[in-house]
Amino acid sequence: MKSKIVIDVIALIPEIILPIIEDGVVSRAHDRSLFELRFWNPRDYSLDNHHTVDARPFGGGPGMVMMYEPLKKAFDAIEAFRGSRGYRIYMSPQGGLFRQSMARSLVEETHLVILCGRYEGVDQRIIDHEIDLELSIGDYVLSGGELAAAVVIDAIVRLIPDAMSNEASHLNDSFSEGDLLDHPHYTRPREINGLKVPEVLFSGDHQKIAMWRQEQAHQKTILRKKRS
Repeated sequence: MKSKIVIDVIALIPEIILPIIEDGVVSRAHDRSLFELRFWNPRDYSLDNHHTVDARPFGGGPGMVMMYEPLKKAFDAIEAFRGSRGYRIYMSPQGGLFRQSMARSLVEETHLVILCGRYEGVDQRIIDHEIDLELSIGDYVLSGGELAAAVVIDAIVRLIPDAMSNEASHLNDSFSEGDLLDHPHYTRPREINGLKVPEVLFSGDHQKIAMWRQEQAHQKTILRKKRS
């Protein structure tokens, strides 16, 4: 049996991420100890009485940059505590786009360390020497990496064996087969406001239904590509 996933998150505002373990699939997986989530605040590793973690960028420019030393000490503390360096991810708009295939890859790891940036970002030396993967959830900028980290954690945890009540659910998700989107879903009633459920779904012919769903998924995927 695969060991449970340990997820360590370095974040200035962990309260943004905490709600994901309060309800839903991720909460149930956490309650069943299918994964462990622990937060590490860089302010705890600051060297001054004000718990400073940011400074003005060299060369000028707007905003502040998260400093090297508090972040390095946080990484070192995690490694000492776990006895493992972990696979280190930095949530960043400059990172590669997070995809379902990446979630399937990351769920195979036993120890993930996620760094959530703030302000204008983090000292590049942290990225160059401590980070294994820069990851983005889209081509836009958030106030910090905490929301992005919550998205990534949710996507990973739901793939953990036994995390979902029906293991087949995530196998039919969008992007479960390459970039293919999910097919349409219908439930009761069979007709409402003149809107009917496609008759093929009542045929009892599972092969025909599977072919219909596959075709619908392809059509949705093609339509989205045309719109993007």
